[in-house]
Amino acid sequence: MPDTTHNDRVLLITGASTGIGAATARRAVEAGWRVALAARSTDKLAALADEVGAERATTIPCDVTDPADQERMAATVIERFGRLDAVFANAGVGGEPGGFSGAPPESWRRIVEVNILGVAHTLRATLPHVKAARGHVLITGSIAGRRTLAGSMYGASKWAVTAIGYNLREELAGTGVRVTLIEPGMVDTPFFDEAKPDALRPDDVARGVVYALSQPAGVDVSELVILPTPKAT
Repeated sequence: MPDTTHNDRVLLITGASTGIGAATARRAVEAGWRVALAARSTDKLAALADEVGAERATTIPCDVTDPADQERMAATVIERFGRLDAVFANAGVGGEPGGFSGAPPESWRRIVEVNILGVAHTLRATLPHVKAARGHVLITGSIAGRRTLAGSMYGASKWAVTAIGYNLREELAGTGVRVTLIEPGMVDTPFFDEAKPDALRPDDVARGVVYALSQPAGVDVSELVILPTPKAT
């Protein structure tokens, strides 16, 4: 049976187990949201749900490259909470070095399946519920989807995500649903094998997500480009 003890809003986050997704879950719960946490890493999801409070969170094992998994994800949110007000399509993967002349082609397939098709599958599974709520769709793009990166299939995938955000906004015009592209610069996440001390922190991006979510219904934050402040000289 759905949890009807609260009538506050529900946010679904894909790629929720680490990085931007986990940081957003923490910030969203602080702001009064209930959260559905979706990712492949069930142990990390369970630990995060315990951290933010099991009464405010539910965990959903999900591989975003599997459309059936995503349909089950959306159904689980409705079963657990009875509603879905916002979705943060955040799951993504990085690339491998070598450019188009040297990177392994299997890495390209993975990028396309997760970063592009994964977002599309999330939208397909969740939009009926978000439309019913006149809610909010947020998508993790990247500054790499605004600038040219030499030989980067990852950058190409984020250009595609930018296009998805723009095209989705046109599709949803008149439905009351808002669409926000979150476009950070480099973020110090598990994407990287080494720490990136000059990069953004996941919580820097999470604050931007919650800012967009917190705006009144008449305000549409269409894009947030979030970059680290250049070093003082």
